[in-house]
Amino acid sequence: MKNTLSRVAFAGILALASCASGPTPEEIAAKEQARVDSIAAVEQFRADSIATVAAEQARLDSIAAVEQFRADSIAAAAAAPAKKGK
Repeated sequence: MKNTLSRVAFAGILALASCASGPTPEEIAAKEQARVDSIAAVEQFRADSIATVAAEQARLDSIAAVEQFRADSIAAAAAAPAKKGK
């Protein structure tokens, strides 16, 4: 019984010592690389979002220009017969 208790206590001490040693340099480097990759992904998403908004604004500006041109053409066409009649 005493021998078994000694072995269990020794195994517990080994388990505690292996957990308390902290992360290895490789684990630290992997964690840092994951953090850097995450920041890069967020920055890329932000840049993509800004580009999408800019493209949508350009599309809306183009539609507005076409609508303005259309309205100006209609107004010019409506004014043209009035000038001929005078």
